Amino acid sequence: MSGFIRLAGLDQVPPSLKGAMVAIGNFDGCHRGHQHVFRALKARAEALGVPAIVLTFEPHPRDVFAPAPFMFRLTYADQKARIAEALGLDGIVVMPFDLPFSHIEAEAFVTRFLIEALAVTGVAVGADFHFGYKRQGTPDFLRDAGKRHGFEVDILDMLDEGDDHISSSRIRALLGEGNAVAASQLLGYHWYLSGPVVKGDQRGRELGFPTANVPTPTGFGLQQGVYAVRARLNGRLLDGVASYGKPMFNNERPPFETWIFDFDEMIYGETLEMALLGHVRGQEKFRGLDELIAAVNNDASIARRQLQSTQPVSELDAKLGFFR
Repeated sequence: MSGFIRLAGLDQVPPSLKGAMVAIGNFDGCHRGHQHVFRALKARAEALGVPAIVLTFEPHPRDVFAPAPFMFRLTYADQKARIAEALGLDGIVVMPFDLPFSHIEAEAFVTRFLIEALAVTGVAVGADFHFGYKRQGTPDFLRDAGKRHGFEVDILDMLDEGDDHISSSRIRALLGEGNAVAASQLLGYHWYLSGPVVKGDQRGRELGFPTANVPTPTGFGLQQGVYAVRARLNGRLLDGVASYGKPMFNNERPPFETWIFDFDEMIYGETLEMALLGHVRGQEKFRGLDELIAAVNNDASIARRQLQSTQPVSELDAKLGFFR
């Protein structure tokens, strides 16, 4: 088949995706452990001559069960789709997840979605994956369902890095420490965020470094600090230095503010994507504006050096389009 297909639910599955090998999971981060599942899926699909697709869920189930959204999300649906396509998969199904959906029994999940909607040839999941009401769908349950319904089941072990598994929670913790470099090693690509550019308080423009401000979602857990970023705007790559946090001003849910070098265009309302290629420093308070301006100029010098020297950490990283 040709052309990556993205579906919102399984109400109308095109014939080209019927009989696919399917990877099932939340896949927040689409990190190297998830990529291990995707690559095994693709290899099996190619051997069988069938499509390879991802079945994932939005929003994250933990946010559905919580009183209010709280998860520090590493990837949203658009990012998952982009990564799946870059890895050579054929499509992605983003299932809307809510409380009624969470009450679907594991056997009903298999029958309704895997057999009736997709007519799967097989599924691939990580060893820690569970599904269905009260997590009834264990790996053993899935293996048994495959035998009963006639589809292949591949259970992939989790990948280790150092003395622990590669996991979304481990990557969140690294980003929470500002360690974007270590996070990129576990992700297999440089983590990026995106959003619409909104009007800020204009303080940066008044000080000589106008910033493109992108709101941060609830639960955003990146450590406040200064980062070297490569931004993408309508296909253009733009280098800059970004600050998250306003310790000298209003610091309640601050935006992600990027000073794009050698750039002076009005881009309010445009979507800006920003990949973290380096960590410059933590947030600091300064005794006055002159000291702040000097610090920002020094940050920019450090960021320029980091951006010049940083290389993709993988073939996937290069394909995601933040490197020239």
